Amino acid sequence: MSERSAMIHQRLTRALNPVKLEIVDESAKHAGHAGAASGGGHFIVTIVSTAFENKSLIQRHRLVYDAVDDIMHSEIHALSIQASTPDES
Repeated sequence: MSERSAMIHQRLTRALNPVKLEIVDESAKHAGHAGAASGGGHFIVTIVSTAFENKSLIQRHRLVYDAVDDIMHSEIHALSIQASTPDES
């Protein structure tokens, strides 16, 4: 796991106590991309948590973004989120 992936994992685990968490670092696929020049990475997050129960998709994404807010725009350039409850997965 890359250092950036570990940072994301730590923050999401602490904030949302997921029952499943997968982080895919796709930064290498975006080499040369304008956003990659800033140093931020591209990640796909699949997260399953009871914290998402009775939450809309937007609310779920907000919870994820809130958890990684301090590293957005420095360590993360792009974040794709797949958030579900245990019953939905």
